[in-house]
Amino acid sequence: MKESIYDNEDLLEMLDSLLREPTGFWDKFYSDREKDVPFFVNSPDENLVSYFEKKIFKPGKALEFGCGPGRNAIYFAEKGCTIDAVDLSQESLEWAGERAIDKNLNVNFIKENIFELDIEEGTYDIIYDSGCFHHIAPHRRMSYMTLVNKALKPNGFFAITCFVQGGELGGTEITDWEVYRLRSLKGGLGFTEEKLRSIFKDFKEIEIRKMKEIIQPNDVFGVSSLLTALFQKF
Repeated sequence: MKESIYDNEDLLEMLDSLLREPTGFWDKFYSDREKDVPFFVNSPDENLVSYFEKKIFKPGKALEFGCGPGRNAIYFAEKGCTIDAVDLSQESLEWAGERAIDKNLNVNFIKENIFELDIEEGTYDIIYDSGCFHHIAPHRRMSYMTLVNKALKPNGFFAITCFVQGGELGGTEITDWEVYRLRSLKGGLGFTEEKLRSIFKDFKEIEIRKMKEIIQPNDVFGVSSLLTALFQKF
């Protein structure tokens, strides 16, 4: 019998198949809008607001991974950016679209797996990820890095928020190897400053810190169980 020859994409898909199929999970997750989930609030991340206040971020073309109900994408639009916001969940995008309409703002919401996006090289000034990366399996990190590098313009900015390792809201402390032994991300991987610095070593580090805790309701969102990081493409 002739042995099959697998390419890199085949191997990635084989590893994907060991883990939970995400689309159905996230549609169910976002179907109950009254659920007590901290980031269901309609306020942008405090770190994102700070990047604009410090004039690190300026109006331009932005891309958001895993936009959920759209709170950060809407803030980008409010700040004068042209924003493409991507999510797997139709439920989350419908909610996000309603929020954008309520504020009479134009956001280009895209239902897609980020690894299936067709993006021209050097398209975006800013890429923002609030809570997507910690749901990315270890074998997809190189694909993630390639996508960010391709999509960003030279000197463009990439910012992320993700679970602190062992945090109250999530952030499992299992190793990358254990992800495949357990066939699970255990609700989301946890990271340390050192691990983020190592993963994104090909970018210029601007800032890595814990998110500030913001008492709700408020005009901004913040929980100390998330890490925030800001990088710039060389």
